[in-house]
Amino acid sequence: MKRTSDYLGHAVTREDRDDGTILLRSEYPLGPVVEKTGVWLHDWAGKAPERTFLAERSGAGWRSESYASTLGKVRALAQALLARGMGPDTPLLIMSANSVDHGLLSLAAQYIGMPTAPVAEQYSLIEAAHPRLTHAVELIKPRMAFVEDADQYAKALALDAFDGVEIIASRPGAQPGVTAVDDLLKGDTGVDLEAAYRQVNADTVAKILMTSGSTSAPKGVLTTQGMMCVNQTQVADSLPFLRQRPPSVVDWLPWNHVFGGSHNFNMMLANGGSFYIDDGKPVKGLFDRTVENLSMVTGSLSFNVPVGYAMLLQALQNDKTLQQRFFENLDLIFYAGASLPQDVWQGFERMAMEIKGEIPLMTSSWGLTETAPATMMQQEPIDRSGVVGVPMTGVTLKLVPDADMRCEVRVKGPNVMPGYLDDATKTAEAFDEEGYFITGDAMAFNDSADINQGMRFDGRISEDFKLLTGTWVRAAQLRLDMLAHLAPFAADLVVTGADRNEIGLMIFPDRAALMNAGFDPQDAGGALICTKMQGEFESRLRSRTGAGSSTRVTRLIVLSEPASMPEGEMTAKGNLNFRKVLTRRKHLLDRLYAPSDTAVIKQ
Repeated sequence: MKRTSDYLGHAVTREDRDDGTILLRSEYPLGPVVEKTGVWLHDWAGKAPERTFLAERSGAGWRSESYASTLGKVRALAQALLARGMGPDTPLLIMSANSVDHGLLSLAAQYIGMPTAPVAEQYSLIEAAHPRLTHAVELIKPRMAFVEDADQYAKALALDAFDGVEIIASRPGAQPGVTAVDDLLKGDTGVDLEAAYRQVNADTVAKILMTSGSTSAPKGVLTTQGMMCVNQTQVADSLPFLRQRPPSVVDWLPWNHVFGGSHNFNMMLANGGSFYIDDGKPVKGLFDRTVENLSMVTGSLSFNVPVGYAMLLQALQNDKTLQQRFFENLDLIFYAGASLPQDVWQGFERMAMEIKGEIPLMTSSWGLTETAPATMMQQEPIDRSGVVGVPMTGVTLKLVPDADMRCEVRVKGPNVMPGYLDDATKTAEAFDEEGYFITGDAMAFNDSADINQGMRFDGRISEDFKLLTGTWVRAAQLRLDMLAHLAPFAADLVVTGADRNEIGLMIFPDRAALMNAGFDPQDAGGALICTKMQGEFESRLRSRTGAGSSTRVTRLIVLSEPASMPEGEMTAKGNLNFRKVLTRRKHLLDRLYAPSDTAVIKQ
């Protein structure tokens, strides 16, 4: 098994206040923190100049940049940006997905204190989502915007919002007035790069990250150099093996999200690791590319969402060679977004033991865009999913318990944002009178008598509602339970019942999973007709036992139309905007609760 020095055992102090609130802190001290990301780049370019830092697929192989070549190109790009008058007040909008050029430009901007603002590529590539792109441009006010392929993004770049914005592209194509990245790489020796670099400090804004917009219009989170740097110290404090041997990843998680773009990207940079960009995704038609990439290169760390791990487990079961490659140097399996199904968890455990006789650390953490993100982490081995652990070094958690023994979570620490871009009102609302960031999330202790057993996520406070009977429904947790109970046929769902007598579900079916299981969805004028599917869901709900009034589901409706990103029903992260779904589909919500002889309504 792994050496105990590979993990930081849980050691938490608890302070109980007279008003019932609880403060939790790690007993471990916060390790050394660098001031800015450029320090990491210079450090590893000196220690391991030829080691691969960034790589992406190119033809049958990989285009890779070593630490030395990365530093050289970052400095050349930074010179060119300075020569164009760029700096702290001229954000760079990044519209494309993960790529080497995306990474180089991000680091170059950070090198001179120029904020980057990565946004979801869907906002540009889906024409109906252009209003979301326009909102981001109007909020961020960029002076430059980057795309990989200017021809591919031509419709988005033609929006009025981009008037006066210089467009940078890896492939300018046929678009007039576009600056090639290769031109910027020529640098400009007429600027004082060293002076600009010296001006960058921990308080310099490195990124403007957009919130998901699942409950309101997306906000711009001001992410400082210090937030990102201290968060990597906190992560390495929790996972000491990151400092003992350089990590590597083959990772698809998008860089416009804090998990992929700050947590994972910076983890490689801070610890001298290698980041291989996976241009596949855990969706039908793209996952084969992930498997192909893993057959070429595997990492010491694995990051994914639960559906990605389910697909990966099946692929590994079908390929003994891939099994061996995947597990031979694996230190960590890290899931995020939701709890990993226990059968998937156990499948990875069994396979790891068969291949190498030990189980890598299987874990998760908790945090938000506003916290850079990691704030809690399960830092030692455990045998089940769903636990997010204990506070990381330097963080104080303020827990506000309710009558049901769960706690609203608030956070204070050096990884917490200073505020939202140009929104003093939302910023003020985000912090309580003691300066704790109000997350809106709820947690519960795994063992109230032993705080070192950690905590588990217990839903979003704002998603809870009351039935007409006065019964509180924890909608977020019930949604997770229902997704597990209806797996794999429910892609997502909305829990309903606010100010009504019964709990209902509005279900978005997973059509691919249904067809793979032998169901027969038929398309008739755009409406999905599948009586077997409805019957399957009804049967599973009726088979549930022991459900009380706060968890008993008696109504469901299967939605034929997928969630719409342009209409705001789905965020760029792939999360449902529950309020928008309920508002836009009010006629179906009313139908769900219309008088009926049966407890379940068919669409």
